[in-house]
Amino acid sequence: MSRVDAHHHVWDLSIREQPWMVGPELDPIRRNYSIEDLAPLAAAADVTSTVLVQTVGLVEETVEFLEIAAGNDLVAGVVGWVDLTADDITDVLDGLQSRPDGAYLKAIRHQVHDEPDVNWLLRPDVQRGLAAVADAGLAYDLLTKTPHLPAAVETARNLPQLTFVVDHISKPVIGDPLDEWATGIRSLAALPNVTCKLSGMVTEANWQTWTSADLQPYADVVLESFTPSRVMFGSDWPVCLLAATYAEVVAAAESLTSALTPTEQQSIFTTTATTTYNLT
Repeated sequence: MSRVDAHHHVWDLSIREQPWMVGPELDPIRRNYSIEDLAPLAAAADVTSTVLVQTVGLVEETVEFLEIAAGNDLVAGVVGWVDLTADDITDVLDGLQSRPDGAYLKAIRHQVHDEPDVNWLLRPDVQRGLAAVADAGLAYDLLTKTPHLPAAVETARNLPQLTFVVDHISKPVIGDPLDEWATGIRSLAALPNVTCKLSGMVTEANWQTWTSADLQPYADVVLESFTPSRVMFGSDWPVCLLAATYAEVVAAAESLTSALTPTEQQSIFTTTATTTYNLT
């Protein structure tokens, strides 16, 4: 079965620093990562298409990612960044989509979990920007943590015309009580315009000692609430390397979904991402 990796990154530290890469604990990934580095890992895991996701709040990075997608058969789509609060957001989106490689732009994302205001998504200028994303025919990736989930739920309810994708199951701390996070996830899943990535879990667990059994209760909440038809696999490479190799992340996802039917597994590893991001 060919697979889609719906969430990975690349970066070149000679072009720009990654502002989020703070502290010695991130030293293991403080180097350049390219599509050429990912390609053999993806091939070994039967991944034939990927979605390249933004890492910094710069349109320039989005342009670079579109160029990467156009020049490489592995990357089928890009989740980019634009300033949702900008008055000219419609023009910026149109400019990106009008490029020769603009069809690779599938969604927009902002590091909402870094905003000090947990209700940032509900700001009128942000809501206006999200409506512009919907008007452009793009999806929106939600990068949130548990405290941001109520605002995410209200936002998804306010904008039924926009497809939302929850990144990294909203980053619960693996091992903490599930209740507050699970309530938010179930509320999002109740809205038909929201899907969820089964991704980013290993780095929210103990990097040295995690097991698939540690992740299973969280995966179960996601699978039960969204159902496999609205869940997609993502590796979060190379961030995942802090806790696991690419192959180990894939194996964990296989373990977490092993009780599902082949059709349900295909949804998670291929169909949901292909449909949600309109990948070709």
